Amino acid sequence: MATLIQIDKPGTGDKPRFALWELGFRPFYLLASSFAALSIGLWALQLNGYLPNAYLRGPMWHAHEMLFGFTLAVLTGFLLTAAQNWSGQPTPKGAYLAALAALWVAGRVLVLSPWGWLAAAVNVAFPLALATALAIPLYKARNRRNYFFVALLVLMALAQLLVHLNGLEAIRIPGWAGILLGLDVMLFVICVMGGRVIPMFTNNAIPGAQALRHPWVEKIALGLVLLILVADALQVTGTWLALLALLSMVAHLIRFCLWRPWKTLKTPLVWVLHAAYAWIPLHLALRAMAAMDWVSSSAAVHALTTGAVGGMVIGMMTRTALGHTGRKLIAGKAEISCYALVAAAAWVRVGVPLVDASMLPVAILVSATLWSAGFAIYTLKYWRILNWD
Repeated sequence: MATLIQIDKPGTGDKPRFALWELGFRPFYLLASSFAALSIGLWALQLNGYLPNAYLRGPMWHAHEMLFGFTLAVLTGFLLTAAQNWSGQPTPKGAYLAALAALWVAGRVLVLSPWGWLAAAVNVAFPLALATALAIPLYKARNRRNYFFVALLVLMALAQLLVHLNGLEAIRIPGWAGILLGLDVMLFVICVMGGRVIPMFTNNAIPGAQALRHPWVEKIALGLVLLILVADALQVTGTWLALLALLSMVAHLIRFCLWRPWKTLKTPLVWVLHAAYAWIPLHLALRAMAAMDWVSSSAAVHALTTGAVGGMVIGMMTRTALGHTGRKLIAGKAEISCYALVAAAAWVRVGVPLVDASMLPVAILVSATLWSAGFAIYTLKYWRILNWD
């Protein structure tokens, strides 16, 4: 199996060299972590009426920015870095990379402005620009195995377009349909990436772990996630959606167990990824329950976003940043603190309202604080690491 990430060698010079624009993970990991830490403040300003002219407001702003802002920024950093290894071709650097970062920042600013059409154009343009930047090296290398990432980025652009056209009252399709499509795409991305890297990292770091990838389990697990995406696009609800989600839950639980997560408990850089993936079958179980109106759909959404995405993001951002800057792949106190805070944020946000719905406001406040603290620590620890070589 080809490795997903190639570890760069550390610099040999004694004098620090500014390296922010040398590879995609550097600026986009910093942008994502900074935004994750600061977004709760922006959310509070909105709720208290200090951003009255914002084009996107309330829960729609929060959903849009966490999905198409924060999560897409992390995915951008990862894909631009990994694609160079997959293809052997250069990915955006220097002014090209800085322009992509500026486009992302412009999207975050414009959704807080009254200029809706401009905000829509810039935000839809970003995943399309990323798809183009990814497609060029993959095509030159004829790396067909990863072409699907380009298609998924186009789907993310379509999902954003639905959100914005609804916000601009240009279509009657609910904006939440775009959010749901984006969540389904991100679920598939997490499942693909997790299947590639988690067993490999487990076996590389833990002698005798014997994490397995069974071909049929892989195909069924990923295929069922794609079927959920199709079902959501066709607006399938109720019993049929619940059955599909339950089947998918079983497949992903079997997949997860084949990776032997219990052997990773002494290796934080590995167990954080296993802990994040454990949220996938839980998310699917909650989706099934939500389809039957047994629990709030918010529980399923946050199991995916705060639990699976948040945990996978913080785990991959620490590991790849350490590896690509030539540092030892060891999680120190700062990294473990990040893992614990983000994991706690997920359990509070999902678990507390399930136990007592009246505690939702408190759960949101506590979870947001834990989340912000986790990503703030990452930003402070990795600021110099990602800026300088």
